[in-house]
Order: sequence, then structure tokens, then C-alpha cells
Amino acid sequence: MTRPLFASRSLLLTSLALLSFGCGSSKSSSGDGGGTGGSSATGGANGTGGATGTGGASGTGGAGGATGTGGAAGGATGCNPVAPTGVSVLQHHNDLARDGLYIDGAFPQCAVANMAIDTSFAGATVTGNVYAAPLYLAGSGSTPDEVIVATESDNVYAFNASTGAKVWPAKSVGTGVSSGLPCGNITPLGVTGTPVIDGTNRIIYLDAMTTDTTATAKHMVHAINADSGAEQPNWPVDLNAKATSGATTFQSTLQNQRAALTLLGGKVFIPFSGHVGDCDGYHGWMVGITTTGTPAVTAWATRKIAGGIWGSTGAASDGTSLFFATGNSKSSASAGPNTSSGTNNSDWTDWGDSETVYKFPTTLVSPATAATPVTTDFFAASNWVDLDKADADMGGTSPILVNVPGATPSALVVALGKDQNAYLLNRANLGGMDATPLAKTQVSNGNIISAAAAYTTSKGSYVVFRGSGSNCPGGTGGLVALKITAANPPTISTAWCGGPAGSGSPAVTQTDASGSNTIVWSVGSDNKLHGVDG
Repeated sequence: MTRPLFASRSLLLTSLALLSFGCGSSKSSSGDGGGTGGSSATGGANGTGGATGTGGASGTGGAGGATGTGGAAGGATGCNPVAPTGVSVLQHHNDLARDGLYIDGAFPQCAVANMAIDTSFAGATVTGNVYAAPLYLAGSGSTPDEVIVATESDNVYAFNASTGAKVWPAKSVGTGVSSGLPCGNITPLGVTGTPVIDGTNRIIYLDAMTTDTTATAKHMVHAINADSGAEQPNWPVDLNAKATSGATTFQSTLQNQRAALTLLGGKVFIPFSGHVGDCDGYHGWMVGITTTGTPAVTAWATRKIAGGIWGSTGAASDGTSLFFATGNSKSSASAGPNTSSGTNNSDWTDWGDSETVYKFPTTLVSPATAATPVTTDFFAASNWVDLDKADADMGGTSPILVNVPGATPSALVVALGKDQNAYLLNRANLGGMDATPLAKTQVSNGNIISAAAAYTTSKGSYVVFRGSGSNCPGGTGGLVALKITAANPPTISTAWCGGPAGSGSPAVTQTDASGSNTIVWSVGSDNKLHGVDG
């Protein structure tokens, strides 16, 4: 079906990143989730006195969006928003840390209440459901700023960010898969994980589930020129033909590509999980493909059945390594989600990479399988079998990287489990098997399945997610904010609960790098964009 895509010239990805109905999607308690599908992004518009200029609130990128620290230079003065120019949103949640933070002078708190839909963009339409977050690429030469959208019908669009007109005709990357899969809840199944853009070379990388001419379902990884819509030479890459890990061969029909792609070290990284229902013998996969010359594929797969990488944010990075989390394992390919490859928590003989926060090199050599495991580079939950059997994954939400000034250590990984707990981990020493985290605290009354955001203000460092908060100091709502106390070691606790009920994950804007005018944005069940004081 054809659906309208609304956006804003100045609100950029505050709407697009959190209003694409896939940002908060991940594995549900019954096996997995998928985005809510249906409509695409529903943007917002300018604050009073706000700019109508293009650009957005995200990072400046670098090749593949590697730095992602950006936003408008300078902040707002009083209630006069400052229009950002020449900035891009090249990846899910803005930067490699996956913190969902946008520094943008266009959003002082006193002005945003007057935002309205930018109707000049309403003519942009897409065919197919949108689960992947749209992205924003600043213009180059005569090419305008572009809003990039990919759909489950295997269509890719580049819209002029000022007018909503197509920069090039809709690009078909195949035919979405509507039958022949062992289970699942997305039909057709096409592009689900958020693409990533190499901002320097202006190339869009994405994975599309596609039915080929022989009716075989394949995951095909594409490289598309953002200025013309043309496929790059030697692409797409057929993962059925190219991806292996030891004795395990990639089988497209068993795998769903839900998590966002990451560019790092001259490679594009594509994570994989299974379909809703935890059916058959899927694995967690991380596939890496070189982006220069003839594409070369390397891959890692979990040793035991299942252990998918479900979190929609995908792999975070510190600029050197990949950080991601895996879900539950299963006792066999035919078993359901409430089983495990192991028999008890203390016996690690049959642990096969489930319930783990990993730190991987770009070579995709596992730190856990060496003769002497590199315990600094993975955290495997001490109750891994219990988590497996409860389908209470560590990997339902992707980990994010947070720096907490004054804490020891200060470089942290925050993981949110479906077991209702928040985990604080030392980024430099994750601890290995049966490790004790820096902190572990129950922060939710239900499964946490979200794309979390993080920010720092003069009052402290926070992580916010969609969910039902526990230990709320006062008030309730659809958002839960956690405060990380700068101690030795740091601790984490619920700071506030509020905001609208809904299914969308949050994003955060601040008007300058000091944390002024912090606003946490979320879409409510009323289909309105809400902003709350962070």
C-alpha cells in the first residue's frame, strides 16, 4: 500500500529517528517483536521563530557516520532557535555510541510547544511498511539534503528534505518475501534493520530480504549511491553464498535482519536474529563486508542454536570495537524459546554465546572461544540458563555506550535486559563468564524492549527507555529515566517515570554540548509527538 511520509525540515530525525515504527521494536516475550509496522514516520515542524532550513540534529558523521558528535554550532539564544546546517543523520540513533542524542540549537524548551506538522512535506509517499528508521543526508553540490527511507516492500526512497519530492525514482531492491518462512509476523519481509550511510562517499548500505527468480528467499546486502539511486559495482552481496562461520552456513530463511547496520573500519556490519516465535535452527550472526574494492565477507555465528542479536539499535562502537548483546539459546532447532543449550547456571560446558554482552574486534574473532578466553571482552550473565528458559534475553535491547564524568570507571556499557534489570558494565573489562557487573538493578515491572537513549546534564548522566518503571520516585508514564551516580563504582537507579504511553522509543535533544534545554521525545499512543523535560 502507499503511505504518506510526513517530515520536517528543521525537526529532522527527532521525528524521523523515533517515529519510524521499528526503533523500539525487538524481541517480545513470546519470541520476538518486529516493529509496529503500518505507517511511516510522522514528523514535526518548526518552533516559533524556528528555521525552515534543512539539516538536522545529528552527528556530522565522517566516513560511515563514525564520529556522530555533531549538531548546530552554538545553542539557542533565549527563544530564538538556531538553524543547523550541513549536518546528517547517517545511522540509527545518530552516532556509534547509539545514545540517541541530538545537539541542536533549534530546540529550546520555550519554543518547541509551538511546533506543527510541516505540510509542505506531506506529498512524500512510500510503498510498504516502514520498520527501519529513516536517515538524513546533507546535500552536496547541486544535490539537496535527502531523507532516506527503506520499506518492507524492498523499496528505497530519497526525498528532497525541503520539498518532499523524490530526488531519484524509487529504487526497488527486490521483491519482499511473503511466504516460505518457518514463522514470523512481518509480511512482506523486506528491509527491516535500519540502513547506514557512508557520508563521505555518499553510499547507502542496507540488507533486503528478497525472493529471487527461483523463488528462493535470500538476504542481499546492497550498496546504493545516495545521489543517483544506482547500485555500486560488485553489489549486492548474497549472504547465502558468502557467509559462513566455522561449520555453520548462513541460511536466509531462518534469519531475520532486525538490528541496525554499523560502519566501522572499512566494513559494514550486519547483525541477525530469528523470526517471531523463535522457530527452527537460526543463530545469532554478525556479518562484516568490506566496502572498498570487491566485497569480502567475514562472519561470526553463535555456537549453539539461537542466541540472536535482536535489539533494533544493533552494534554500538567506541570507534574501535563492536558492542552487541545476544538473546536466548535453545536446546535444539525444533525446540521453543523456553529452553536452553545448558542444564544449570553453574555448568558452562554447553554455553554457546547466549545471554552475553560482547565486545568484538572488526575481524569478528570471538573473544570467548580462544584457548584462554579474553574475559575483558565479554559479559555472560551468571544466570544464563534461567534467562534462556524464561526467554528473558540480555539481547532484547541493544547495549549503548555512556561516559559518566567523575565515575570510576567512567567509560560504561549500559545493557537493559528483558529480565527487568539494568546492567552497568566496565567498557574496558566486561568480566567474562559468571561476572559481577558494576551494578545490576531492577528498573522495570515488565520486559524491557526498547531503543534506549542517553544524555548528560548539569545534574548528572541519564539513560531513558520506553517501559513500565519500577521504584519510580513519583509519577508514572511510558518513559523511564535512570540516573547513573558518579561514584566508585558507579550505581544506577530510577530518576523519574513520565511521558506518554506508546510503542515508540525515545530520542533526546539538547541545544548545546553543556546539556541545556534537554528534551526527551516520544510518540504516544495518541499518535502525537510528546516532549518532556529530561
